Amino acid sequence: MLAALLYGQEDLRLEQVPDPTPHAGEVILQVGAATTCGTDLKVWRRGGHAKMLKPPTLFGHEAAGTIVALGQGVTKWQVGDRVVANNSAPCMACFFCQRREYSLCTDLTFNNGTFAKYLRIPAAIVEHNLLPIPNGLSYAMAAMTEPLACVLHGVARSNARSGDRVVLLGDGAIGLMFVATLAQRCEVLVFGGNDSRLQIAQKFGAAQTFNYRQISDVPSFVRELTGGWGADIVVEATGVPSAWETAIACARPGATVNLFGGCPRDATITVNTEQLHYNELTLKGVFHNTPEFVRSALSLIAKGTVPFELLISDRQPLQNLEQVFQDMKHRKVVKVAIEPGDEE
Repeated sequence: MLAALLYGQEDLRLEQVPDPTPHAGEVILQVGAATTCGTDLKVWRRGGHAKMLKPPTLFGHEAAGTIVALGQGVTKWQVGDRVVANNSAPCMACFFCQRREYSLCTDLTFNNGTFAKYLRIPAAIVEHNLLPIPNGLSYAMAAMTEPLACVLHGVARSNARSGDRVVLLGDGAIGLMFVATLAQRCEVLVFGGNDSRLQIAQKFGAAQTFNYRQISDVPSFVRELTGGWGADIVVEATGVPSAWETAIACARPGATVNLFGGCPRDATITVNTEQLHYNELTLKGVFHNTPEFVRSALSLIAKGTVPFELLISDRQPLQNLEQVFQDMKHRKVVKVAIEPGDEE
């Protein structure tokens, strides 16, 4: 089959690889749609990921499709079932899993390789994070379950209360998903660099949107908007170290700052200890998702109350994947649904 392999920094190749076969407890999906993600873009540009993969490796981590083969011992699923697979599953046995802190599992099973005709789903994911796609929901929409699950985890860790003023830094797919989920009970102020994406944020319920390129001092501007105090909650969704520092500077005394965007390996930031201490700030790094939020995410997408389809800018065959990543790099698209079809 034709599949995408990441070899290093911006080195993505389409190659013929053997069709996967299932081991005990595993299933094989025929990919209906694999959606691109900001994490994929960062991994492609950086040439790796601290947790999920090490090149050379099959690439892509958001997908939905149809089961075409079952491994020995799989009894809960049948060939022909339409399913969405999270890209990971916790071990359920380690120190953190015993405390239900599943995103911190020391033995998370990660799975990559969605940009291909077929995808092998490891047994741990089959057991804990493989879900049936509700009737009427497309593969592309279902494939967005994984990033939305991460966002729902991030929202839960943000301690947002009804009426809070939230500053959201970032207008990528993850940032826009944060808007869609937080705007239901909070006043969300979005700062991004792309006017068309900020329009999507408005459709998702943002109270106000701002192009940060037109603002010389974002923290000072936020204080002007909030009576001189700063935001109750700040969510950083870019993965840029300087934006982490901006996020902290936008927070009012007593605020929670959710440092959600993953920065490059070994990146550091500078924090003013006086501000951190005397303003009683809560700084949180938030990573990944849990089985609970995977299920909640699919349910929210299926309800159709939020127009998440606005995030899918285009649909392309697998052969065009390199151009898709170039378009993502230049911010021409938000998410693209890759549809392998019958490509060999």
